[in-house]
Amino acid sequence: MSSKTLFLIDGIGAILTATLLAGVLAPFESVFGIPPRALYILAGIAAIFAVYSLTLYIRDVNNSSRFLKGIAIANLFYCVLTLGVLNFYAHQVTMLGIGYFIVEILVVSTLSIFELNSRETDV
Repeated sequence: MSSKTLFLIDGIGAILTATLLAGVLAPFESVFGIPPRALYILAGIAAIFAVYSLTLYIRDVNNSSRFLKGIAIANLFYCVLTLGVLNFYAHQVTMLGIGYFIVEILVVSTLSIFELNSRETDV
């Protein structure tokens, strides 16, 4: 898969994550069990990642592999942060909340593995 395609997938995924966290999970704290403030922070981080990835998708950058590895590492840190949030709110997070975040972590970490293993340097 090309670096350009991976940047597009990453950017669209980050927009989806930010939208779901801020627009769906945050208004329904009682359903998911995570306070809106924590969800807005995670959504803000996802929005920053979206800008990064979509900017690199649009621009013709040299050594795209380096930038791709950067977002892959950032995504993995995001997964660790998400696990930390789940742990911090373990006493109140619901099964639906756990399910959502487990799926999100699986998707993001899988994409990160593809990004880290990408050998293509052209965008």
